[in-house]
Amino acid sequence: MLEQLRNALAVLDVKEGDVPPVVDFNLFFEGNAEEESIAPNGWGYGRPPIHELYSRFKTIACRTDVHQILVGLHHEWNDAEYADTYPPAENVHIITSAGREDVEQWIDGLGADGVVVGWAQGKPVNAPALPPGDVVYSVCWD
Repeated sequence: MLEQLRNALAVLDVKEGDVPPVVDFNLFFEGNAEEESIAPNGWGYGRPPIHELYSRFKTIACRTDVHQILVGLHHEWNDAEYADTYPPAENVHIITSAGREDVEQWIDGLGADGVVVGWAQGKPVNAPALPPGDVVYSVCWD
């Protein structure tokens, strides 16, 4: 999946200073065993292993009130030091018609600092249009 993720990122027109892109959560998590690639400060301090994060988000994605789950990359996502690894991620975005309290319950136990309404770092250049009635919630660590 790393190659597919890198290919998806390579076609984006992201300029320096733009809000980092988002990627489908499956592209980021499938096959990713790099614990430091998301919420590194929480790893070992309440954040479960990355495969458990993936499992939980797969369960959430199956809900009928969830439209899409995306991973928001860290501003250093394109640095040369990550050329052969998974890029670092900052947060996970859940696009849903559910309320904030529901989303907070879904992520309970993930060691997250909470849920923010909207794009936590600003709207990424490749952010999808939200379906009518849906809201984006950003799951944040740190």
